[in-house]
Amino acid sequence: MNEKILIVDDDENICELLRLYLTKEGFSPLIVNDGIAAIEAAEHTEPALILLDIMLPGLDGWQVCRKIRQTSSVPIIMISAKGETFDKILGLELGADDYIVKPFEAKEVVARIKAVLRRVSVPNAVMPKEVSYDNLSVNITNYELKVRGEHVDAPPKELELLYHLASNPNRVFTRDQLLDEVWGFDYYGDSRTVDVHIKRLREKLEGVSEQWELKTVWSVGYKFETK
Repeated sequence: MNEKILIVDDDENICELLRLYLTKEGFSPLIVNDGIAAIEAAEHTEPALILLDIMLPGLDGWQVCRKIRQTSSVPIIMISAKGETFDKILGLELGADDYIVKPFEAKEVVARIKAVLRRVSVPNAVMPKEVSYDNLSVNITNYELKVRGEHVDAPPKELELLYHLASNPNRVFTRDQLLDEVWGFDYYGDSRTVDVHIKRLREKLEGVSEQWELKTVWSVGYKFETK
């Protein structure tokens, strides 16, 4: 395995605990203790995934996540004592792939890391490589979104959700179906996660084409409607 996991937390005890568990599972943990160092490490070490605390010296986790998402789609799991629904939704809106509330079990953190990494490394044979519509191309092999021929940065889960909907045009999916089919059985969140990701996709795709749209089917769910 030997994948790099960047741990960003100013609590040395938590960092050491996570380091021990991740090393045991075959990962290569890297540790930084403040927001500015986190951004530098994310850029220069190219981790497979980032565990990101929110309350950090220098720049907080919200700022770090926002900054990283400007240039990278590396998976991010936020870890925080802030357990309110608002905080979880904010983390997802900023581009986090998952959100874990302190205190936590280290085994659960490892399980979620493995789940996120599985979701972003779907074998090529499982699904077609690309789906295209007017002014839109979603490539699930190299996780690339193109709008009007230009590359648009999007986190892995947004791409997977858009790909899944676009691969099944005009089919209505409930939120629970999307959680099961896109996030997988090992996802720990709730259906509002789907709403957050749809909102972010609409912001990226607004006004791109009159031939298709991400449409809400009230009281049911969502569909990729073609005209």
